[in-house]
Amino acid sequence: MRVVIQIVKDAKLEIDNNVYSSIDYGMLLLVSFTLSDTKEVAKKMAEKIALMRIFPDENGKTNLNINQVNGEVLSVSQFTLYGEFNSRRPSFTKVLSGEESSQLYDYFNSELRKMLKVKTGVFGSDMNITFTNVGPVTYVVESDEKR
Repeated sequence: MRVVIQIVKDAKLEIDNNVYSSIDYGMLLLVSFTLSDTKEVAKKMAEKIALMRIFPDENGKTNLNINQVNGEVLSVSQFTLYGEFNSRRPSFTKVLSGEESSQLYDYFNSELRKMLKVKTGVFGSDMNITFTNVGPVTYVVESDEKR
């Protein structure tokens, strides 16, 4: 599982030119699953992300988690995070199938919702996202990292 985390001042997700979800200060998550991912992996990643101390404290040090800053999450499925370039065209052979990814995405978000305020996009939809990246601050978190 791979998640790109961006700290945002605001984020808005549109589907068919209509606002579907929006958040104020918090995290924009771009979420992708690979062939070996399971519910256990998704749960661990949700817990890890909820507890990450990546927000600045009163001294500007990255010392606070998202709940400590009353932040929200906008979670968006993005299968292209596992795209690989062996030539000029991307290959998606390491991406978990659509149905399995959709189920894990829903499960991941349900686990996040146990700890955080979470809004989502619609799996498989053509979505447009606009956001203001703070910093800019961006992290890439992988499930196979040593914890």
